[in-house]
Amino acid sequence: MFEKFSRSWGLVKASASVLRSDKELMLFPILSGIATLAVLATFLVPMLALRIFADGFGVGGAVFGFLFYFCQYTVIIFFNCALVGAAMIRLDGGDPTLRDGFSAAKSRLPAILGYAAISATVGVLLQALKNKDNFIIRLLGSGLGVAWTLATFLVVPVLVSRDVGPIDALKQSLGLLKGTWGENAIGNVGIGAAFGVIIFVAVLLSVGLVVLAAQVSAALAIAVGVACAIGVLLLGIYQAALTGIYSAALYRYAVSNETPPAFQGVALSRAFTP
Repeated sequence: MFEKFSRSWGLVKASASVLRSDKELMLFPILSGIATLAVLATFLVPMLALRIFADGFGVGGAVFGFLFYFCQYTVIIFFNCALVGAAMIRLDGGDPTLRDGFSAAKSRLPAILGYAAISATVGVLLQALKNKDNFIIRLLGSGLGVAWTLATFLVVPVLVSRDVGPIDALKQSLGLLKGTWGENAIGNVGIGAAFGVIIFVAVLLSVGLVVLAAQVSAALAIAVGVACAIGVLLLGIYQAALTGIYSAALYRYAVSNETPPAFQGVALSRAFTP
C-alpha cells in the first residue's frame, strides 16, 4: 500500500511540475466546471418541474438521462481534449495558450460528439444496472463501470493526436493499454490514489473545523463550511488538471516508449497494477 501511494505521489509531483511551468492549464478544468454546472442547472429545472424520475428509471427517465449525459459528456470531453492538447505541446517543450488547446479540441469536434454519444449510452446502461434491486446486478454494474473507465483512459489523448473516429479511438485506447501494461491491467494507480487520500483528509479536517466553529456561532460555522467546500472544490480542479497532464504523458509513453522529461524518474511502466 505504501509503495502504491509512493508511486502515485511521484506522479502527482511530476504532473505538478508541468502545471507549475504552465499555470494556464488550470483554466481548462475551471471552465469545464462552470460549463458542466450550467448544463446541470439547465436539466435540473425541467427534471424537478416534470418529476421525470418520480416513478423510477423508466423510458422517459432513460431518454432524459441520455440527453443529460450526452450534453455533460460533450462539455467534459471537449475541455479534456483542450487540456490534453495543450499539455502535449508543453510536454514537447512548447508554450501552449488557451487558443492552442481549444483549437485542438474544435478540430476534433465530430469525433468528440460521437464519443459523447457512446459514453452517454454506456452511462445510462450502467445507471440502469446500478438502480436494480438485485445486489449482484448492482455489483456487476459497478464492475463494468470500473472496466469502462480503464478501457477509455487514453481515449482523449488518442482523439487529440490521431484523425480517428470515436470507435477507433476506443479500440486504440484499449490496444495501447494492453500492449504497454499487459492484459491484466485492472487498476489505475495514478493521480487518483494520492488525491483520494488528500481529499479524504481535507474532508475530515473540514468537518472538524465546522464542528469547532459551530461552538462559537452558527454564522461562523456556515462561513467555515463554505470556505472548506471551496477548498475541496479547488482540490478537485487541481486534480483534473494533473490528470489531464498525466494521461498525456502516459499516452506518449505508450506510443513511443519514451518518458517525457518532466516524468523522468517516475515509473510510468508501472502506472497500472496487475
